[in-house]
Amino acid sequence: MAKLWGGRFEAGLDKKTEAFGASITFDQKMARQDLKGSLAHVTMLASTGILTDQEAEEIKAGIRKVEAKYEAGQIEFKIENEDIHMNMETYLHTEIGSVAGKLHTARSRNDQVSTDMHLWIKDTLVETQDKLQNLREVLVALASDHVETIMPGYTHLQHAQPISFGHHIMAYYSMLTRDAERFAFNMKHADISPLGAAALAGTTFPIDRKETAALMGFSDLYVNSIDAVSDRDFILEFLSNASILMMHLSRFCEEIILWCSHEYQFVTLSDAFSTGSSIMPQKKNPDMAELIRGKSGRVYGNLFGLLTVMKSLPLAYNKDLQEDKEGMFDTAETILTSLDVMSGMLATMTVNTSVMAESTEKDFSNATELADYLAAKGLPFRKAHEIVGEMVLECSKAGHYLQDVPLTRYQEVSELIEADIYDTLNSRTAVARRTSFGGTGFDQVKMQIDLAKETLKNESSVSSN
Repeated sequence: MAKLWGGRFEAGLDKKTEAFGASITFDQKMARQDLKGSLAHVTMLASTGILTDQEAEEIKAGIRKVEAKYEAGQIEFKIENEDIHMNMETYLHTEIGSVAGKLHTARSRNDQVSTDMHLWIKDTLVETQDKLQNLREVLVALASDHVETIMPGYTHLQHAQPISFGHHIMAYYSMLTRDAERFAFNMKHADISPLGAAALAGTTFPIDRKETAALMGFSDLYVNSIDAVSDRDFILEFLSNASILMMHLSRFCEEIILWCSHEYQFVTLSDAFSTGSSIMPQKKNPDMAELIRGKSGRVYGNLFGLLTVMKSLPLAYNKDLQEDKEGMFDTAETILTSLDVMSGMLATMTVNTSVMAESTEKDFSNATELADYLAAKGLPFRKAHEIVGEMVLECSKAGHYLQDVPLTRYQEVSELIEADIYDTLNSRTAVARRTSFGGTGFDQVKMQIDLAKETLKNESSVSSN
């Protein structure tokens, strides 16, 4: 089939140039979306009288035949047909003959490709939200099992204060919930139909853009035809949201990698999510966590790649915009796979509760408890802080911990200290007493979990309607 634009040219493209300019090697991923847009477009062409009902029915029947061949894996995408649009139209022409050429009435590849990408991003956002919800449910289940599991909380990677492991896990739930909210907002800008903008100026044909938008499931349509074909904000939002998501997953994976090291031994990963060494028989490597951490870089790169493509583009369509797709496809595949792997890895992970708890007994993470104890008895906190700091230094030199200091020595330091100090210094007591809203106290963690369960339940009911 001759190029759609070939009438102006006397000579064909150089083969290497043709391959360089073609996008079919990657935009074939939008075949379903392209066919869906074509069905909506031809239906509208008939209802507005631009095509006869007979012509429209012939074209629709042909599109369905092409769709069936695609689903059966019988479509061969060809470089000479450049992109998904011309490949699909070529197959349609083979099925129904010259009437296929009428499908492109009042349509340009500019608004067609933008429509395909909007549809593709919409589908991908739904899948992303489903997988994000699954991971959040895994986190809530894990936190529920470990409300009263004690672990050291860290700042600067130093033991800071004892906390609930469930509380720590719920911090990641909160991050991922914000991710879900960002992707939900992303849908607002993906759910806009550009079809009917044509090349950039609209069309002289009496089309009905509202009809095609409704047929494709869009809730809104672009009001400016130039913006419709040149806007890629909805893709940039997706890449930005994906980058933040991967940052969150990478942070979590970094902790998992530390936790399953010999120095920590806080968790043990399932064999299904670990690998070994070709030379060291004892090794059990957290490769999947490391891969997720590493793949954050490629997602960031895809975001910056498209930002760079867009930064100097004059309106409206430019061939540079062909570079908007590969990073989009790669990012989607990366985050969807990472979410699946993360869910499986966490669901099968063993938490070594005794090791976690023990690590809070041989440290000074209870120092704040002693300072708060003194402050609660009337000593200015800054003075209490100074006294406890001196006690920590004394213990460090002596090779023991605050809970090992005799009561007689404590009372030499301050007459405010009584025998109940040892219960105060206990890690479990320290965690339980953190009852401020959003704190690590057991009741507060349970409250977080209950709220999360209610949120997830509401989201499930909305998505099923």
